[in-house]
Amino acid sequence: MKILKYNAICNLGSNIDEVFNRALSGCSDRFTFWGKWRVGRVETELPQINDADYNLRCNRLLLAALEPLEIEKYDKNSLAVVCATTNSGVEEYEKSRNPKHYQIGNPAEFIKNYYNLNNFHTSVSTACSSGIKAFSIARDLLDSGYAENVLVAGTDGISKLPQYGFDSLEILSPEPSVPFSRNRKGINIGEGAAAFIVNKNSGIIDISGIGETTDFYHSTTPNPEGVEAEEAIRAALGGIADVDYINLHGTGTVANDLMEGRAVHKVFGEKTPASSTKPLTGHCLGAAASIETALCCKLLESKTTKVFPHIYDGEYDENIPKINLEGGGENTVKTCLCTSFGFGGTNAAIVLRSSDETL
Repeated sequence: MKILKYNAICNLGSNIDEVFNRALSGCSDRFTFWGKWRVGRVETELPQINDADYNLRCNRLLLAALEPLEIEKYDKNSLAVVCATTNSGVEEYEKSRNPKHYQIGNPAEFIKNYYNLNNFHTSVSTACSSGIKAFSIARDLLDSGYAENVLVAGTDGISKLPQYGFDSLEILSPEPSVPFSRNRKGINIGEGAAAFIVNKNSGIIDISGIGETTDFYHSTTPNPEGVEAEEAIRAALGGIADVDYINLHGTGTVANDLMEGRAVHKVFGEKTPASSTKPLTGHCLGAAASIETALCCKLLESKTTKVFPHIYDGEYDENIPKINLEGGGENTVKTCLCTSFGFGGTNAAIVLRSSDETL
């Protein structure tokens, strides 16, 4: 499966170029306070949506991400839609009481109707792993011949409901999130959207593998040994031996970082450059893996030897097996692994490669 086009919007910028350049430079100051919470909020003016059923912040973010992809040029009968989200329009529903607003399927339905598409459409909501899971469904649609191209997207806007939920779990940090630090206190929520056109035959980025597993351990806490997270990574890698960069899930919570550090160390030891970009973008929930995948795509397309810096206080938690958060190197980045782990023990990983590379 190949990625033909992609774009993203988040607190770092209104398009993938701005987002990428600020992330690569380690820009971690584009946060504000929403009530008592430190959040990565999009300050760009967003397009308006006239239909009251779909005029949601998540859809406005999504529409901003979609505009450069020229969706109108694709065959309306052969373009499917798979959209990841967790919040949908639950924030707007508090005032509108419009039942369309809290439906998880709203963003995918919005895309289908907005562009008058006639193929399959669905939404994915598997917590923070949703963005990678959407690619898995797209792969099935392409392999089955159900669609020639698939629009894969992820979108979420900041909402009080998940903020209060995370707050009740005591995993929101009032300070900048510092994943893998002994001083970590939790996450900073962000918002944004990313969108991709994928097909089987042509593109600028290869999706070489996708791995999916489930812990069956706890509703909100991952298995501390990272057994199933490790399996998801190995499944995504397949026969690939070398990875140049790992974009970690890296939430900054005590439980997730411990689990992920153990899983990554078992597979890669200390050798592979890795970082979490959530201290730059915030944790964008259902859009997190989508935005991080877009960042990895741009990293590959740029053919740089740099990787995204890991922003933290430098005090690595000695309880976590050592992984390479320093990054750096002299070789062009040709292969990226992106990991994503969600509530309910839903684990996902995706491997991306420059399209001129062959297995």
